[in-house]
Amino acid sequence: MAQNAWLQGLGLLFLFGLLHPMMTTAQQSPGTLQPVLNLMPMPASVQSGAGSLRVDATFSVAFTGYAEPRLEHAAERFLRQLARQTALPLSLKPARTARATLVIQTDHASAEIQEVGEDESYVLEVSRTGARLTAPTPLGTMHGLRTFLQLVDVSPDGFAAPSVTIQDKPRFPWRGLMIDSARHFIPLDVIRRNLEGMEAVKMNVFHWHLSENQGFRVESRKFPKLHELGSDGLYYTQEEMREIVAYSRERGIRVVPEFDMPGHSTAWFVGHPELASGKGPYEIERKWGVFDPAMDPTNERVYKFLDDLIGEMAKIFPDHFFHIGGDEVNGKEWDANPKIQAFMKANGLKNNEALQAYFSGRVQNLVAKHGKAVIGWDEVLVPGVPKDIVIQSWRGQASLAQAARQGYRGILSNGYYLDLGWSAARHYAVDPLSGDAANLSAEEKQRILGGESCMWSEYVSAENVDSRIWPRNAPIAERLWSPQDIRDPASMYARLDFISPRLEWLGLTHRTSYRLMLQRIVGPSATPEEFAALRTLADVVEPVKDYTRHRTAPVEPTSVTPMNRLVDAVPLESDAARRFSEMVDGFIGFSCQSEDAAAEIRAKLARWAGNDAKLQPLFARSFLANEAAANSRDLSALGASGLLALDAIKELKRQDEAWKARQLVVIAEVSKPKAQLLLVVAPAVQRLIEMAAGEKSCSGNPW
Repeated sequence: MAQNAWLQGLGLLFLFGLLHPMMTTAQQSPGTLQPVLNLMPMPASVQSGAGSLRVDATFSVAFTGYAEPRLEHAAERFLRQLARQTALPLSLKPARTARATLVIQTDHASAEIQEVGEDESYVLEVSRTGARLTAPTPLGTMHGLRTFLQLVDVSPDGFAAPSVTIQDKPRFPWRGLMIDSARHFIPLDVIRRNLEGMEAVKMNVFHWHLSENQGFRVESRKFPKLHELGSDGLYYTQEEMREIVAYSRERGIRVVPEFDMPGHSTAWFVGHPELASGKGPYEIERKWGVFDPAMDPTNERVYKFLDDLIGEMAKIFPDHFFHIGGDEVNGKEWDANPKIQAFMKANGLKNNEALQAYFSGRVQNLVAKHGKAVIGWDEVLVPGVPKDIVIQSWRGQASLAQAARQGYRGILSNGYYLDLGWSAARHYAVDPLSGDAANLSAEEKQRILGGESCMWSEYVSAENVDSRIWPRNAPIAERLWSPQDIRDPASMYARLDFISPRLEWLGLTHRTSYRLMLQRIVGPSATPEEFAALRTLADVVEPVKDYTRHRTAPVEPTSVTPMNRLVDAVPLESDAARRFSEMVDGFIGFSCQSEDAAAEIRAKLARWAGNDAKLQPLFARSFLANEAAANSRDLSALGASGLLALDAIKELKRQDEAWKARQLVVIAEVSKPKAQLLLVVAPAVQRLIEMAAGEKSCSGNPW
């Protein structure tokens, strides 16, 4: 009986959540539910007050204490964004007075060149009569302004921010996003709007991957052949890169450039084959994977070249860290080069790992010569490397912990690869201080600086890259900012549903680009009904996961393959499928007796069952749509099976094993990837089938 009551209570909470999608609840103490603010990342400390602060056209901002142009600009951006969110005719200039709706007190300047571990804390106090933001540095002030923007919401009496006292600071000092602009070139306007998104969720490192087998994307005035011959004409000028550095600093974001070496470097050799270990000739790679070309670690001309290039780039990127890559060298060119083999023998280098360690040591000295410290992927951690390097781990917490025990600082990227297509919940569960890293001493844990999400760009374009980063990047930002015990996925998703559309007010296109790409697929002659039917299908499929897309492609993809298919348009995580799964779980948790939940589930299943027929005319006209014909048939079959299960549950007719076997054959078939897409509502329908067959019992049902 106690379990049955608990399940009924869970179902009531589920139904309450359906009716109130903008309210998140969290268990504060046994038997007590309190509303939680729709903030992401969640602050370190939140104390709710009484009432709220009205936000209307008289809203104003004023500074006291320390001031600098960057603070003025931050306040102006804040006011523009607030005006955009509310459509209120606000004054867009802050004042120098103690009287304003929001008074900002900043104590002192931050470092001229932003450093790891600077004070980013702030205190935000909101009452019925006004608000006050205090911070030691401009970094904290900017974070507090972003929090205030998230607080403002529509209310019955107008726009308002709830009364609250927030004391906040980050858990980790390194909270980064890596964007790969080398495999596919990412235009500057896309970079800028992603920097806006980073500021909104308090990320503070933009890791810019600038060279790769498929392109060298940086103007070099010392070695112009690098970008002239190695970029297809798609590169950033030095003025543009400086502009991005300045744009980032205005938002409290450091820019760390990455020039991958000695591997991942084919594009370098198109203009400078003398750097390579092989004979060439070399061309820009169009395919994906790990390739043979690599720099020649035994050639002194390589180090002179890199000395000059690093020196040139160090003047553009002021950050203390310089990323040299260092990963995935297969060594085939080294093995085939007699001169390199002779060098290894003469210098006692027993294998290619030792040769790469020799190369990395030489390059680290060059980076240090130009006043920088090296970041590299796991492979650069070899005996004897300087202690000021930072290890970026794609291998996981064990590798990170190993580096920390040896005295090296590290950042985690394993588990934060956005291109793998994982759910936000799966990324959210990854913690830099979990696994082997959880067993480190307190001193060793201090060497774990944080983490970086990674957006590798084999399957992204300027059109869809936002949808591959956002909104799933926001929970990663929370993992790196918020206290470790803030980790409830239900709360995270509820807040993410609130934050995701807010991110589009900043100019991000992770939702709008989806619709535009679907419109391309249906073509201009499609009817509204046909578009709606394609959207019904697209909303419940996801691209295949991990790196299976390359292996399941109908033809081998290249860097010039158009990204105009349904697999390119749909989000990497389906909100509709997640909500349907929650709906089914809530229905089951409510003893399968909620008529409202049953009706909503039935409506969705019926829509799916009849959807394929609506798409047939479109499939006949559009080759892009027709690719998903099998997915469409699967969705209709799944809808029909789900309706059968729902009927059996309603009529309390337990189905036999033969019936269940037939339905599970349907589930198995529709769960197979087709057109590189997964029908991700299948598991939820399977749970209904299992309920109908009595494999799992709905409380209150006779079986």
